[in-house]
Amino acid sequence: MLRLQFLDNRQAPVWLSDERLTIGQDSRNQLVLGDAGITSFHAEIRQHQGYYYLSDASQGATWVNEQRIGSRFQLRDGDRLRLGSVELQLVDPAKASVRTDAPASRWFLQVIQGEHQGRKFHIHGSMTFGRSSKCELCFSDLELSRRHCEFFLKDDVLEIKDLASANGVLVNQQKVRTAMLQPGDQLKMGSVTLLVIGPKVDVSEEPDEDATQFMRVADLPKALAGKGAGTATQAARRQPGAAPAAANPLRAAAQAKAVAEATPAAPGSVRLWLGGTLILVLGVVLGALSMRLLG
Repeated sequence: MLRLQFLDNRQAPVWLSDERLTIGQDSRNQLVLGDAGITSFHAEIRQHQGYYYLSDASQGATWVNEQRIGSRFQLRDGDRLRLGSVELQLVDPAKASVRTDAPASRWFLQVIQGEHQGRKFHIHGSMTFGRSSKCELCFSDLELSRRHCEFFLKDDVLEIKDLASANGVLVNQQKVRTAMLQPGDQLKMGSVTLLVIGPKVDVSEEPDEDATQFMRVADLPKALAGKGAGTATQAARRQPGAAPAAANPLRAAAQAKAVAEATPAAPGSVRLWLGGTLILVLGVVLGALSMRLLG
């Protein structure tokens, strides 16, 4: 089975599996091309008894090997097609060889379970996976379709496409039709499991939503802070021989109450702080009184 491969690798190759393939801008075509110079129904490829024939419907805008063609031009492996500004090449996967002038690929598939376990396959261009001997990655697993899936490498990005297989394609245990692969992904087709090996991809770190975040509490108003500092200063300047604050708890409670009443417009957070202070002082007062009564 032959396939049409885009010379600029704009998309995955198109397999000539049907008896008729129409090409053009109209959405009713099997292969839709919106490029300049492509007409609504530009050309068609027909398959007859194992041979492929290309017919032009664009009135002279279809070329094969730089030769303008008309109707029923027989296509062969390696032919280059030009439709308007789009260039394609006809490829027989069974005869295709790796181009020596192509840049070295950094992508591999290693079998970690199933047939060919431990073997590593070098990925380049477009490669099909399945039971057919015409697939570049040929496995005899009966759970695989003849053409199970296709790997497509473009601009150092590796993609996988399910070719309407019977048992599907799993990427990290999720069934997919198409997917962009990352190093470390595990693929399962039938009883075969493959590990994706490729260039390291830099991923920007996202902030951890579950991490504890510390927020600044409301600042104490300057006027109130000054009053509090003044009260502390006065307490520090007690006359020699004066009783400490704990010895006169009622006076300390009265001072705290006076500070609270002096700030009626303080923010809610400050009021809560003052209320807590008052409760603490009252607790100290009650404790001191209890100790005196017991003493």
